[in-house]
Amino acid sequence: QVQLVESGGGLVEAGGSLRLSCIASGSVVSINAMGWYRQAPGKQRELVATITKSSSTNYADSVKGRFTISRDNAKNTVYLQMNSLKPEDTAVYYCNALSFLNNYWGQGTQVTVSS
Repeated sequence: QVQLVESGGGLVEAGGSLRLSCIASGSVVSINAMGWYRQAPGKQRELVATITKSSSTNYADSVKGRFTISRDNAKNTVYLQMNSLKPEDTAVYYCNALSFLNNYWGQGTQVTVSS
């Protein structure tokens, strides 16, 4: 089993920045890729960014050039640096960890961007 705990969400004005963190614990050696997803009210959960164990990254088109995902394997932590935030980035952001057999989710952290 893997446990994920997110932090770093909050309220920020448009154009501002936030950095989300996600600490993994438990069977972390089984994790292949980690990522961030988000879900806005009334919408489906969508991919924001993913990063593999070898640090290959993938981003949603809507965040390319503004968000950066990174990971510190020694700390079992993945980060999401969010710059130039827009009101449409408002959502609950969820950390995800993917192993060979399972897909794990954190509890989510709220990000609210005011216009």
